[in-house]
Amino acid sequence: MKKLFITVHSTTNDENPQDYDYDTALSQKGLEETIKMANYFSSLNPNIDLIVASPAVRTRKTADIFAENLNYKKTIMLNEVLYMAFVNELIETITYTYDSVDNLLIIGHNPSLTALAVTLLGFKERVESGAILEINFDCDSWIDIDKSNAKLVKYIKLGDI
Repeated sequence: MKKLFITVHSTTNDENPQDYDYDTALSQKGLEETIKMANYFSSLNPNIDLIVASPAVRTRKTADIFAENLNYKKTIMLNEVLYMAFVNELIETITYTYDSVDNLLIIGHNPSLTALAVTLLGFKERVESGAILEINFDCDSWIDIDKSNAKLVKYIKLGDI
């Protein structure tokens, strides 16, 4: 079985609308939300084998916070494809993951991650900022993942913790 966790970065700092989107940071509220969610997620003992994040400022910070809370000592893989990705690019990124990875955490953006949840699960709502989806795939290789073997296990929203 393969487990995919996806999370959308939390609230961003919109004080400088002329800034390039890629450089937009988490707001103070977003930092607090991310720490809260990372602490909660860590308490679930997810045993993450690999963290892959968009290299945008807000998702890199989110990945760092999650890594620290999960006591994740490996390298965080920054993948440019996750910034403004199309669904097929996200799926391709996931299927290229080594099969030695059983538990994968992807940290990215909307609307891409919502589109991924809709495609794999028929998810009926927008994945909220700061939320985490846990998806189990009934297969032994990432290349075999698709909607026929995907199952939503948890949808954890900030308001739920």
